[in-house]
Amino acid sequence: MYILRTEHSFDSAHFLAGYDGKCGNIHGHRWKVEVEVQSNKLTENGQLEGMVVDFGDLKKDLKEIVDYYDHAFIIQQGSMRNKTLECILEDGFRVIEVEFRPTAENFALFFFNRMKNKGYNVKRVFVYETPKNCAVYEEGEVN
Repeated sequence: MYILRTEHSFDSAHFLAGYDGKCGNIHGHRWKVEVEVQSNKLTENGQLEGMVVDFGDLKKDLKEIVDYYDHAFIIQQGSMRNKTLECILEDGFRVIEVEFRPTAENFALFFFNRMKNKGYNVKRVFVYETPKNCAVYEEGEVN
């Protein structure tokens, strides 16, 4: 099995609505996203001979997805009063509403699916919210 890994990072603010602790407050992270793709064999001919995929394409595609979230305030849809959200938007802040609670675990699944939808055979995705804490998503069943 061949496995390639690349990473990219972004800075953003978020909060966890309904969380009883520090993460219930608006705070920021330097998120790091690592993606692993896999293959049982290498390309046999052409420009990609001896490769799983072109690292340049893999890095570009991950960067394109991750950069969208850079320097934004990421919130779960419906987690903020409309009036509060209106004021933040009126003041010119960049807000991205997502359909999930913005946890490292949910981001791991989200980025996994985004890269898979780009055609990659994704093995797993790591999402670090701090240098020492990460969530990992990979498909499979837990016994």
